Amino acid sequence: MKYTHHTRFLIGCLLALILLPWLFHATDSSYLVSTFTRLIIFAIAAVSLDLLIGYTGLVSFGHAAFLGVGAYTVGILSFHAYEETTFLGLPGTLSGLTAIPLAVLLSALVALIIGALSLRTKGVYFIMITLSFGQMLFFLFVSLEQYGGDDGMMMFDGRNTLPGLDLNDRVEFYYFCLTWFTLFFLFCTRLVRSKFGRTLAAIRQNEDRLSSIGINEYWAKLQIFVIAGIGAGLAGALSANHTEFISPDITHWTRSGDLMIVVILGGMGTLIGPVLGTFLFLLLEEFLPLILHSFGFDLLSEHWRFVFGPILILVVLYAKSGLYGMIFRKGG
Repeated sequence: MKYTHHTRFLIGCLLALILLPWLFHATDSSYLVSTFTRLIIFAIAAVSLDLLIGYTGLVSFGHAAFLGVGAYTVGILSFHAYEETTFLGLPGTLSGLTAIPLAVLLSALVALIIGALSLRTKGVYFIMITLSFGQMLFFLFVSLEQYGGDDGMMMFDGRNTLPGLDLNDRVEFYYFCLTWFTLFFLFCTRLVRSKFGRTLAAIRQNEDRLSSIGINEYWAKLQIFVIAGIGAGLAGALSANHTEFISPDITHWTRSGDLMIVVILGGMGTLIGPVLGTFLFLLLEEFLPLILHSFGFDLLSEHWRFVFGPILILVVLYAKSGLYGMIFRKGG
């Protein structure tokens, strides 16, 4: 019964997301399509982080680094296509068939390198080393003066191109992002329900016991670290296309903190929880300042996180499974 309710809820949410552009068009609120596109992209990154925090017990504070790798791959290829120059002897391109897969592959490679080193540590040391790697990439992107340095860079030729799709149309781009989110979410769902998913759960509960029965927990953690990096890299590539602007801020530790907040807020180890947390967090970010301003709280409208903080504390205190637990608490 719990599974049935859960499935119905997921199907209902997906149908709502599919119908949203028509609803916004009917209510003359088409500008909200871009807002919800941002939510969907951020949700991909949040789900990928939940694989680490919620399912494996790995608290990574440098997850935004992979967002940056994905975004800068798309941005640099676009830059050289606009300038008609080459990068490492290779021409730039706007083709999504090249830029997006390459962004994902490079994110996987960076995740493999960072994970291979970071996963030799545990606990607070793992947190600190992932934070350090994330900041290293942040300062690397800041130092790239050719690509805007601290100011970031624009995609002057617009979004990536794909046969049969116009990604510069915000509705088509919305459905493009929604398709990728759905595929990644379904993949993660199958993953955590597989034998490998049970290995991840065992790592979270008692890592030492796995070693005693002959399971290489380091290899399992490295695999899930790379998979999570792939998800974040995909989100970064989509984010670059969405905003048509890439900045080092996308890799800053505060972005990793935002991802961690939405995972905790929505419910760790649930997959759908981080999606719910993302929607609440970013919708509050978008509309809470306007609401506070309309009631005359101009100072609080500039510092909306001061209001959001107590909301997060209340959820953590009284709904230990986050928003997911509040919705499905009858099912345990």
